[in-house]
Amino acid sequence: MSTSAPAADGPLTDDGLVQLLTPAGERVSHPEYDTWAEDLDADRLRAMYRDMVLTRRFDSEATSLQRQGELGLWAQSLGQEAAAVGSGHALRPQDHVFPSYREHGVAHVRGLEMTDMLRLFRGVDHGGWDPAEHGFHLFTLVIGSHTLHATGYAMGVQRDGLVGTGDPTRDTAVVTYFGDGATAQGDVSEALVFASVNQAPVVLFCQNNQFAISEPTTRQARVPLAARAPGFGIPSVRVDGNDVVASYAVTRQALERARSGGGPTFIEAFTYRMGAHTTSDDPTRYRTSEQEEHWRRRDPIERLRVHLERTGELPEVFQAQLAAESDAFGEHIRTTVRAMGHPAAHTMFDHVYATPNAVVDAERAWFTQYEQSFVDHDGRQTAGGHR
Repeated sequence: MSTSAPAADGPLTDDGLVQLLTPAGERVSHPEYDTWAEDLDADRLRAMYRDMVLTRRFDSEATSLQRQGELGLWAQSLGQEAAAVGSGHALRPQDHVFPSYREHGVAHVRGLEMTDMLRLFRGVDHGGWDPAEHGFHLFTLVIGSHTLHATGYAMGVQRDGLVGTGDPTRDTAVVTYFGDGATAQGDVSEALVFASVNQAPVVLFCQNNQFAISEPTTRQARVPLAARAPGFGIPSVRVDGNDVVASYAVTRQALERARSGGGPTFIEAFTYRMGAHTTSDDPTRYRTSEQEEHWRRRDPIERLRVHLERTGELPEVFQAQLAAESDAFGEHIRTTVRAMGHPAAHTMFDHVYATPNAVVDAERAWFTQYEQSFVDHDGRQTAGGHR
């Protein structure tokens, strides 16, 4: 039996990362992926820059609202904007996205009303948007389970004859996003099996931000996560997830493979979670300020900003307009969230299922009786009653 040792840096190695824009903002060439990014002119790069800036503003406003008690929890995407926005720009209108809970940039690119995402975190409802309207499914908080949903949806697209027709307005791909920690879940392995044997038109996009809450990737694997996919018969690629151009290029190629009938692709976007796992997390307990500074110098927004300035494609008027748009966006987020109100507690049982469900109906009846137990015979709430 012969064995090979893992790379020196194990799953954190830079070996094999596709990069088209260096941390210093320099455009570099790649023999395979240059052609997949050749359509990115200055206008499209500025659009990506805008989307990343607005995604970060949304993220910072949501974090502040949680700190002020307006949201119960928030999962930040700080530092991961390039992977989301770059891949999001590679999608076509008919494609469908199955996110986890950190794909704020993809949602923005798909045209979702961003405050709708905050309804879940405010406790107003179970998910505040129509997935079909923008091809963007509801957030999934059960780690990894949605990769199966995405694979099943892709198999359905395949059986509906919407793959490999040669018609760019009909051929459809599905993409599912998940973190490095989710790759340790059985659901993800099962999704890889079904995607492979059915040649499903699905892109499995792993945002490796190097931490499964507090557990580093080095405690989850000894080799890069993308190395797992070939064992299932699925081609894989590792990309610099802080490079919006490369993230776009590798996703565009993978989506085209899916739409044309070439089957699934596993993408590992190697990035870094600059914020906490959620607002209930304290990352200072498990990583150092030196690590954070190392990745702060690789900020995805700054990288593209420097590139655009060097090429003379970031005029001051554009920057001023974007700053004003960002401020107006922040005000819209704050105002909308605070106006959401507080729905009656019994509405938590609404829309759990699309059709009536006996278990939910029984729970609703019990809860109604429970709340009524705090009301006296005159219809007034008793002292110390439930609120």
